Amino acid sequence: MRAVRQRDTSSEKLLRSALHRLGLRFRVQVAPIQGLRRTADIVFSRERIAIYVDGCFWHGCPTHGTMPKTNRVFWQKKIKENRRRDADTDTRLRSAGWEVIRVWEHAADLAEVAGEIYERVSVRLKTPR
Repeated sequence: MRAVRQRDTSSEKLLRSALHRLGLRFRVQVAPIQGLRRTADIVFSRERIAIYVDGCFWHGCPTHGTMPKTNRVFWQKKIKENRRRDADTDTRLRSAGWEVIRVWEHAADLAEVAGEIYERVSVRLKTPR
């Protein structure tokens, strides 16, 4: 499992490139709020938007997620805990005023996803705090 990338996956890189082409600037792999030891893949600090690119296996994608045949109980527990932690992270960030966007790694058109994120960033920039 050491060989599995935790950051800079191909999906993350493609999404970041698409966002950058749209003129957006962001931070990569930072904790959105201080004291929360969970990092977001892409963070728009001023707009308070945290983006997570979730892997199908690790986060239990209902469409593409698979379950190993060996050590099945361990993996079921692991993926269930990952999903619980994701939900907890979303709740904590939203209660702190952040918008959370989760994207599956298998998203067909990351340029389209980038366009949707661009719209959300634009809306948050125009919204007074």
